[in-house]
Amino acid sequence: MALLNPTQQVAITTADKVFEQIQNAIVEGVIAAGSKISEPELAKKFQISRSTLREALNRLEKCHLIVRKANVGSRVVECTIEGLLEIYIVREALEGMACRQAAQNMTDEEIANMKTMLETHSQAKDLKDGVAYYQEEGDLDFHYKVILGSHNKELINILCGQLYHLVRMYRCQFGMNSPRATRAFDEHSRIIEAIADRDGELAEMLMRRHIAASRKNIENKIALKSEQNQHTHNSTS
Repeated sequence: MALLNPTQQVAITTADKVFEQIQNAIVEGVIAAGSKISEPELAKKFQISRSTLREALNRLEKCHLIVRKANVGSRVVECTIEGLLEIYIVREALEGMACRQAAQNMTDEEIANMKTMLETHSQAKDLKDGVAYYQEEGDLDFHYKVILGSHNKELINILCGQLYHLVRMYRCQFGMNSPRATRAFDEHSRIIEAIADRDGELAEMLMRRHIAASRKNIENKIALKSEQNQHTHNSTS
């Protein structure tokens, strides 16, 4: 899915379509993290020229989904714990800023649409069961909509353009299930209420706390898994 500012109207090129297909394959793990990218194979698979493929790969590099080195080629990024935590620190700062600006710049209609979206989210079975809070990308993603609502082109470019799919890749790779599912939804609800009240300071604080809590939850899950692995190792040695 190509994520664009809804006000933009652009023609979709072959490179756009290939970029989107490869992007989705990387995010969903169909093309494995850390795997080498074969340009001849991809060009043959999509029946496109190498120049068109390279245009798509250039865009994937800007989205931080692949890394390219001269005389070595392209690889899908590795999903590391350190990389994940660094991204969450960046998100905490920048999405907090976006939230403050959303409180200033969001229209009443945009706010109403977000409340409707959250009502739709609340009906999801996994959320009701408290096991997962999964959001489709783009217009059904709370964070994406808040960022767009900031109406700040630079924040939108960084968070929705450069980092958005990398964040979703990490979510897919590390799993969407979370004991914080219900709490995360409640935090979203409080954030949109702060935005609706035009309280930018509170909205920013709530968003920063929300992302920091998610990061802490991930750290706890990683620590628990490490302990379990160590216990298994000790039991078998």
